[in-house]
Amino acid sequence: MSTPRTAEARELSDRTGAPGESWASHVSRTTLEWVHGHQDSFRLPDDVLAPHTSVNRTLKPLGELAQLTFSIRERSSPGSQRHRRASALLDFAWEQTGQGRLFLELLRGEPFTTYPLEIYAPFAAADLRHAGFEELAATVCGTHGWARLEQEPNRRLGVLNSERRVGFPPFGKPSAALARTWLGGLPEPWTFERTAGYGLTHVVFHLTDWGNAPHRMPAELDTYLATWLPAWLDTCLEAEQWDLSCELLAVAACVPDDASYSALARSIEAGWARIAAVQDAAGGFPEAGVGRPQEPPRDFANCYHSTLVGAFAATLADVRPAAVRGGVT
Repeated sequence: MSTPRTAEARELSDRTGAPGESWASHVSRTTLEWVHGHQDSFRLPDDVLAPHTSVNRTLKPLGELAQLTFSIRERSSPGSQRHRRASALLDFAWEQTGQGRLFLELLRGEPFTTYPLEIYAPFAAADLRHAGFEELAATVCGTHGWARLEQEPNRRLGVLNSERRVGFPPFGKPSAALARTWLGGLPEPWTFERTAGYGLTHVVFHLTDWGNAPHRMPAELDTYLATWLPAWLDTCLEAEQWDLSCELLAVAACVPDDASYSALARSIEAGWARIAAVQDAAGGFPEAGVGRPQEPPRDFANCYHSTLVGAFAATLADVRPAAVRGGVT
């Protein structure tokens, strides 16, 4: 397992803040500060609804901000700095949607596109709702056409979870979609590669409601992941795939069995030490490739996702030991 070089470890130890702060706690704190400092980069342009505007550069980052800050907020103690930061970022994202009006416009323009519902779902889970959108979405989601949308299995799991979060009756069972995914087939571990890795992480996120309901993960997946995650994580860290490494670390924090989680503890701690070693001075880090603390700030588009996922995954890891004892931190 890769670990920071000695000089890097000493430098990181000097700036981890509170005595005894774990690597996960350090990464959770510093990455969330980075996201907060780059809040304006998540703002939607005035022409967000124009045909020429890229969804991947506007609504996708905002939707990820909403989803992951909601999960961070849910896993943080009310009144803590982490809870306040995540709440403020979630409120900012909601304001950017015009308190939900944007979703109604999106659905009117493309009624059988699922991303408006998927982006709206974490807001609804946070009790930030728009009645007009939900009224129209309920009609669309009740059609035979919606139930028969052709999608990748892991994306269908996401839509089913979004329907559940908003309060709509889901069309289909998660178990049926899971059975069609790479992870659901418990494949040969050596068939893991980058595409399969991102697919399996999102299967776990949708099954466990982004870490808020790990008990929904089937027992056979818990055992399979506890066995093979260390090897996959080590491979991704060696390849400097920081974004995927963070997603795998989030998956590790989602395994429901305490014994399985304990078996992963050494790999998890070493993984967070390696992630901390590639953060820049502001707390951000690239999706892939060389990263060092002394490097200048990077382009937002190339590091926002990895840094935001790092904040989410590190929070799950930071609170997991306390959650095992019956609470969160």
